[in-house]
Amino acid sequence: MRPLLEQMVLRRAFRLPAPVGRPGDGAAVVRQLDSALLSAGFTLSGELRRHLAALDPGVLEPMAGRTLATVRELVGDHVRHNVYFKDFPAGVPDTVEFWHRCLTEALAGDRSRPGVLAQLRDGVLNLLSLPSYGTYRHTYEEMAAAHDELIAAAGDRITVIHLGGRLEEELSALYLSLAASPVPLGEDGLEDLRLLAGRCSRGPQPEAIPVRENRAVINAVRAAAGEELLLDTVTDVLRVACALSGASVTLQEPVRFRSLRRPLRRALLAGLDRVVADSPAKLADVHRHRERWKRLGERLHPHEHPRWPHAAEVFAVARGERKAPTFESRVERLLADGDAAGAAGLLASAPGRLYRALDRLVLAAGGEAEREAVLDAAVRVAPEVSGRVLLSVREHLENRTGRPGGRRVFLNRSGRAWATADTRPAMPRGTRERLAALADAELRRRLPRTGTVVVDPAVLDVALPLSGKDVSPGLGVLPRGSTSAVDGELLRFFTYWRQTERRTDHDLAALLLDEDYRTLTWLDWTALTAVGGAHSGDVTDAPEGASEFIDLRLASLEAKFVVPMVHVYSGEDFGQVAESFFGFMLRDAAQAGAPFEPRTVRMKSELRGPGRVALPLVFAHDGHGGWYARWMHVHLKGHPEANQAAGHRVSAGMLVRGVVERRSLTVRHLTGLLADNGVTVVPWDGGTAPDGPVTFVGLARPEGLHPEARVITPENLRDLVPA
Repeated sequence: MRPLLEQMVLRRAFRLPAPVGRPGDGAAVVRQLDSALLSAGFTLSGELRRHLAALDPGVLEPMAGRTLATVRELVGDHVRHNVYFKDFPAGVPDTVEFWHRCLTEALAGDRSRPGVLAQLRDGVLNLLSLPSYGTYRHTYEEMAAAHDELIAAAGDRITVIHLGGRLEEELSALYLSLAASPVPLGEDGLEDLRLLAGRCSRGPQPEAIPVRENRAVINAVRAAAGEELLLDTVTDVLRVACALSGASVTLQEPVRFRSLRRPLRRALLAGLDRVVADSPAKLADVHRHRERWKRLGERLHPHEHPRWPHAAEVFAVARGERKAPTFESRVERLLADGDAAGAAGLLASAPGRLYRALDRLVLAAGGEAEREAVLDAAVRVAPEVSGRVLLSVREHLENRTGRPGGRRVFLNRSGRAWATADTRPAMPRGTRERLAALADAELRRRLPRTGTVVVDPAVLDVALPLSGKDVSPGLGVLPRGSTSAVDGELLRFFTYWRQTERRTDHDLAALLLDEDYRTLTWLDWTALTAVGGAHSGDVTDAPEGASEFIDLRLASLEAKFVVPMVHVYSGEDFGQVAESFFGFMLRDAAQAGAPFEPRTVRMKSELRGPGRVALPLVFAHDGHGGWYARWMHVHLKGHPEANQAAGHRVSAGMLVRGVVERRSLTVRHLTGLLADNGVTVVPWDGGTAPDGPVTFVGLARPEGLHPEARVITPENLRDLVPA
């Protein structure tokens, strides 16, 4: 278990828990480890190097192997990336020429010729039936031998691994950070929290657990230990039951409840009884998940426990035997009657819901007096609204300017997206500005008023993470809406997948759009060469794993936007394959090297999500000769089979426009509020680390920070969100 937990800390914080063991001379092992790490784009900090060098080599060698394996997986270097065209990008033929060659080879083969001739007589040729199409024609070693070694460049990525504290200290700090997160975690974060909760249950606990999914994970551990559950709503109990059944606590997936031990059944029923007894109105929440409640009732047997009558009421509501008017229905009735002020007054008892409904309430208000009543309700409950909701509403108001031609992007909790024209009436400018000022004032009240914050300018345009559910884990991944500079001459995308059972074909494509988001051209298996770029070739079967690449020279592009896409053409989708990820590399024009060079990888993320078309990010020209990346993290539903760039260019263009033109709330906004509070906010010049116990906000932790400095990087950017 220790190696697993050590790797968790390393990938989440780029800190290596301080190894302990016999003293000795480990300098040689440290040099070997650092050399191997550099090849993958990582290095040890000076402090960590000195600490490791004082330990016995026998202690270091297992740790070194685990560390190297962890960072290689982070960057995508744990697998062998072969390419269909061995000399890629130099040896990529014209598409029609390549297809003709595959056909000629098939006609020359005695076994393949009859089938091909039959297809030609019918007038439709299936490329997948040609023996030389879609499968590697050379080994990885033959491909690697065809490429020169990578020439190191100053712009190559180097990620520093720092010395951490003792393992238990690091685990406790990570547990507290995840448990107290003010924004929802992704599935990987919830899984890490589950492991940590069991390990850290007897240590320090967070003062508050604001996110209900996090609370459910911790409650499952508390239930197993016989401790009292932390419950506020009936849905909290349902989430705990899901966790105890090994299902997702997000309530977004089907669940099959397990038969629970009697002590666990009693704990759930007692908690449910307590919640309803304290607030009978919360029975209305049962309607949202009534089928799940029916199934859970079959496992809990509430009729066998008459001492908890209020718990039995929950299941009576689920079965329709008792009425419990929902909160939403009462609000809707008031709005249908034209009583926006009354609806705001009712919603004031649920401050988060009131703030999420402000746009609708303002537009529904029949006059100035009613609008003022809505604003008064917002002022009254502002201190009770969570920081995440305040930031979300503030971002929403930033985009309600009513500019013509605007687009709305709709996203569900798992990242599936669609876009449409924004036909909403404009919000009155004065009202919008008052609400924005109200949100800023409340956020400012919760932020520190003293201290020094040192900010790396490169992080200012990173969006504040309002949810972690739709952001896949990986290296260099930023929240949706973030903007980051692209400082290389050669842009190379890559995707890798390994099928589980069925033959599976994932296709990498790049869509090139003009300034009006119209398609200029694309690169994929149907267009292997275009606009000076090249596709590495179509691989259609991946029992041992397969990779595809796209190479683009940015200076030669006339496009305004470059949109990398990964399509499920056939077989298993992103959630079914054994492994699937996407990333991009940046290189100087003079750099050679193999198609995949880990130290040039700037971003690598797992491909997950419900759709069959993934759009991780978009690259945009800044109008001054440079490029930047805009992070999307969205999926299109796609078709069951045969997804390709040509079929999704319109919907992809609409989505790109919606994401690019949306104004995200960034670190810049929050540091501005800190400065208004009197906090000293100074830019970091990238040189010597700042002195003293400052708060440092940047893309990576610099060496030499004060031991008591607070460090905020993309890995824990959620800690910036006020409670």
